[in-house]
Amino acid sequence: MIKSALVISVALALGLAGGQGALAASVPANPMPEVTPEFLDKGKTIYFERCSFCHGMLGDGGGPAADFLDPRPRDFTLATYKFRSTVSGALPTDNDLFRTVSRGLQSTAMQAFDDAVIKSGLSEEERWQVIAYIKTFAMEFADPELDPVKNNQVIAIPTNLAKLTPEEIAKGKDLFLKAKCWECHGKLGRGDGASKEATFKKDDWGFPIRIRNLTQPWKIKAGSEVEDIFARLTTGITGTPMPSFVSAFPQDEDRWHIANYIASLQNQLTEQQVLRVTKVAGDIPDDPLDKVWEQAQPMDMRLAGQVVAAPRWQNPSIDMLTVKAIANDKDIAFQLVWDDPFKDTVHQKEAEFDPSPLRQVGNFSSYIRLAEDGAPDPEIARGLGIFRDSVALQFPVKVPPGTKKPHFLRGESSSQVQLIKWHADLDAEGKNGAVEMNARGWKQNPKPQAGDKQHTTAKADWDQGRWSLVMKRSLKTGDKNDVQFEAGKFIPLAVNAWDGSNGEHNLIMSLSTWYFLFIEAGVPMNVWVSPIVAFLLTGFVGFRLIRKAKDGSQGGQAT
Repeated sequence: MIKSALVISVALALGLAGGQGALAASVPANPMPEVTPEFLDKGKTIYFERCSFCHGMLGDGGGPAADFLDPRPRDFTLATYKFRSTVSGALPTDNDLFRTVSRGLQSTAMQAFDDAVIKSGLSEEERWQVIAYIKTFAMEFADPELDPVKNNQVIAIPTNLAKLTPEEIAKGKDLFLKAKCWECHGKLGRGDGASKEATFKKDDWGFPIRIRNLTQPWKIKAGSEVEDIFARLTTGITGTPMPSFVSAFPQDEDRWHIANYIASLQNQLTEQQVLRVTKVAGDIPDDPLDKVWEQAQPMDMRLAGQVVAAPRWQNPSIDMLTVKAIANDKDIAFQLVWDDPFKDTVHQKEAEFDPSPLRQVGNFSSYIRLAEDGAPDPEIARGLGIFRDSVALQFPVKVPPGTKKPHFLRGESSSQVQLIKWHADLDAEGKNGAVEMNARGWKQNPKPQAGDKQHTTAKADWDQGRWSLVMKRSLKTGDKNDVQFEAGKFIPLAVNAWDGSNGEHNLIMSLSTWYFLFIEAGVPMNVWVSPIVAFLLTGFVGFRLIRKAKDGSQGGQAT
């Protein structure tokens, strides 16, 4: 039992390392060595120790962690590989497998195994050994008639075409629309296809697929460079609804234009950890799309699945949220913007997950099993019309001194936090969607404050796969259970987010660690007065000295 929980924890931890794959080797220094029985046996040992947790002892994708992962691990017995440099329907090359094992796959549990990237990685020879063993799971690799290199099935990546010029991007946008890529990915690339069914299509193994958000490069599994995108447009992604576009666009230039356009959509994340509040004159508008927000400095906050306490959630949907803040002399307002393919404004209280079985002492796992075809005993439902979208700002009620902070998951018994949470269902009903709550740790649900203690108002807008929300409150309320926004202090700030269509509610959510909010202190009058007084005094003294020297000089001449 304990081992099963450990397996899932290890798989999730390895998945976090997958984001480093972009720095890993793409091309081996040497081709695969001769596959001898000894070489293959070493690969088998590595596979059992490092790969079987997810892919299974038989290579069928049925390891003990598989039912908890989205996307599920690859079934090697089918010889169906999504990311290749070969034409649609062909086997991958040895170098394709080396690239995936070395770099990993972003936004999945498949980590990078290049020992130049992670200390627990594999040497190049060890990677070749495990690849040789993986190939034994499918008889197709032993058939020389199916060798993609001998059959000239390897695609060529253009090296003489321009990247990301305005002309290339404009041409690519036209072709993107012509190819109807927007039917799945949305016209702005946010994964909000025109039909609701687009996000819930299934792959060839019967598992649901969430369409990629092309604006978030860290979610593009096999690489987000123009060359990587061109390869996917050319080869397609076998086993999924993503086709090859070679028939539709036989000219490499056309697919290259589309790849340039898709690359141009990618967000460039901010790097600061401090949200600086912009001072504005006059009243703060409630409209989240008001032009006043163009004055404010954005801060991108990265989120991850809540895996601190049961129920632990390893497959979050929202992993980045942008926040801005403005204030006048009375109020402060926050604009929160995040991508979500569906506007979920219904919440079925009776469908909420009961976490108590997962929290029992001795339970084998405290992670959530997915409600997908093929997964036994699903524990949460993912789909439309079940749970609402929500987001919450979290602050310590009392700003701690120095670097001390309460726990980022709901604080602690001795360090209370305030959550200012917005509910999409309340907003859709025309009500104030903001609810202020207090928490002293995750073991108890946050407690809503009394009606007369609710000081925050909220208004949201959803458009083409993106929520924009404004929450506004007075800087100071005088309530001992509220955070007081004081100038000149670094106030810890964290975010929780819930995507209803992804089954998220209560502790099944994504969250950030602590960032900071800072309001510039007004400049005291003495800061301006003192230099002026000093300047005037210096000038007066200087004038007196000059006058005295001049008088002395004239007196001497008279004598």
